[in-house]
Amino acid sequence: MPIMNQQVAGRAFLRQLYADAYFPDHVVDQGRAILLRLCERIEAEPPSDLAALYVLTRTATEEFNLLEAEFEAAGSEIETVAREEIAEDFWFVASAYGFPDADVEALIATREW
Repeated sequence: MPIMNQQVAGRAFLRQLYADAYFPDHVVDQGRAILLRLCERIEAEPPSDLAALYVLTRTATEEFNLLEAEFEAAGSEIETVAREEIAEDFWFVASAYGFPDADVEALIATREW
């Protein structure tokens, strides 16, 4: 399903991770795919409020939790730069879909990274 939100469609997700050789592109690609799936879910069934949005972001955060093993296998990890970039992209998604007041910590509350 193509992303309909033009703000999201034009976003270069995880840009800083792609720019840093420490983060393998093939693993960052998987992270980008997680964020795009989140956007597709939001577009398919728009959340009615922040609580509903947090349910969707919880699932995406748990996917990032699993992705940590892929980073480690590739000699990398979700460390400070990556954590901040991922969190920023979660907030961007929330804002782009009408939730600019979303708490970034609540968006990624189930993170293990």
